[in-house]
Amino acid sequence: MAVMNFDSIRCYNAEEMPVALERLSNEPQFMNLFKMLSPQSSTDELKKLLINYDNIYDFQKFIVNRFVKMVEKNTTEGVELTGLENIDKNRAVLYISNHRDIVLDAAFLCSQLVDNGVDTVEIGIGDNLLIYPWIEDFVRVNKSFIVRRSPGAKQMLETLQLLSAYIAHTIRDKNQSVWIAQREGRAKDADDRTQESLLKMFNMGGSSGGVAENLAALHICPLTISYEYDPCDYLKAKEFQQKRDNPGHLKSPEDDLLNMKTGLMGYKGRVVYKISPEISSELFDLQEKYPARNELFKAIAQLIDRKIHGNYTIYKVNMIAYDMLHTTERFHQSYSLREKIDFEKYMDKQIEKIDLEEKDTVFLKTKILEMYANPLKNKINAGVS
Repeated sequence: MAVMNFDSIRCYNAEEMPVALERLSNEPQFMNLFKMLSPQSSTDELKKLLINYDNIYDFQKFIVNRFVKMVEKNTTEGVELTGLENIDKNRAVLYISNHRDIVLDAAFLCSQLVDNGVDTVEIGIGDNLLIYPWIEDFVRVNKSFIVRRSPGAKQMLETLQLLSAYIAHTIRDKNQSVWIAQREGRAKDADDRTQESLLKMFNMGGSSGGVAENLAALHICPLTISYEYDPCDYLKAKEFQQKRDNPGHLKSPEDDLLNMKTGLMGYKGRVVYKISPEISSELFDLQEKYPARNELFKAIAQLIDRKIHGNYTIYKVNMIAYDMLHTTERFHQSYSLREKIDFEKYMDKQIEKIDLEEKDTVFLKTKILEMYANPLKNKINAGVS
């Protein structure tokens, strides 16, 4: 197999860090963010501090992790990572997770790994989020690789092959774990499903003819992310109405930027990450059961979904939303009337933030209820009480 050139998508290496950090130090938008870590310091002092870093681990531990901890302290009731006992910490794995927040899903994970003395992961990030050139510099110096979303029909196969080969190379040759979302973009209604096309892309990078062998070589560990509150819930509901009223509606870069800012600074309540054990042995079982490739990919996607759904942390807001959405009292003994009233007030407050001329309040409320009810619905369907 020909050696591929990953320069267009890979994260920066140690030799490239000084130049990238120098560029970042001259970006006013980035420096304004950086100043949040040390408001009393002058810009010149911060620039000297920034360009002093010469390795990615220290940059992540002392700069990025400090910022993430500040966000955690100011916007959550704590972030927890469980299931580390399910992985071999000396071997790279591929974490496939549900996707809630543009920035924080991977950032909170890396922060928790640092706290537990485990190496951070390389992060797959869509190029639609690289709104400014400095964002690409920042993410690539922070162990992120670029997922080209819309390369054009002719380049699509080549782009997928490059991405697949890079992920396989990262895990196999660099012994570096990777995080990637189970689907393109966030699941706006929290009904998390693994895209079969993603699994087909992973398979491209394999050296064997068998799907199970190729995917098992990536040491896939499903990862579940559970936020108590989603600060972007009203923005997601707004987008649902915009697409309902105008099927051709597309988000603008400014919309993505607003989602990033809201996700970072908004209240999230409790946040829990749970790692499932590697699914390699189950892949071979499924390959025996489903000899047809399309059926096999569908079964693997459903397997990952069951692992993710079964590990949701269920909060009272999920139970309240489920009962309200389905007009039932199935979980009413798990929350009080006061807690239900508080959640209804929370929804009203979020809907008030939506700036649409023809605001459909009933529709918007239903969409927000679905966001909070779907994790519980899917956990029930996964057969986990």
